[in-house]
Amino acid sequence: MVILLYKWFFASLLVSLPYFTDSQPDKYISPHPFFISVTEISHNATDKHLEISCKIFTDDFETALLKSTGVKIDLFNPKDKALAEKQIAAYLKKHLVIKLDSKPVILEFVGFEREDEAVWSYLQVSNTAAPKKMDISNDLLYESFDQQINLMHVSVSGNRKSTKLNYPDVNTSFQF
Repeated sequence: MVILLYKWFFASLLVSLPYFTDSQPDKYISPHPFFISVTEISHNATDKHLEISCKIFTDDFETALLKSTGVKIDLFNPKDKALAEKQIAAYLKKHLVIKLDSKPVILEFVGFEREDEAVWSYLQVSNTAAPKKMDISNDLLYESFDQQINLMHVSVSGNRKSTKLNYPDVNTSFQF
């Protein structure tokens, strides 16, 4: 019995050894049981901007970017930050489309930053009045995960609304 326990202990230690000996300890992210993104959209009446932030698990985002571009990217320590920003911007503009009062808008990429196990990406739409209606097409990570959930929170004129898009649902609309 003791020998069996020792074998089990050493087998589990051997299997987990790569996680403890990684040359970049902060690079390892434990797998998570769900696939989710959070997109916050807020109209800034003072600056007349639509401010957009997307929070996506880093490992999921890297997987989606690899499928999209064919190039492996390390969002923890990008070798070429300008290239990483270009790839992120292109991906987000393709998979997050916004119409304000039935008119498509151009998303401007502002930047990105890492926070724990996620990446925050920032976009904006300049020179826009508070919309009465916002149509959103959001299929972030759908090409990679068929269990993907995209949460969205939208604030206009102090009125906050939220929704959840489960794969394969892509479109939603908000009235203000």
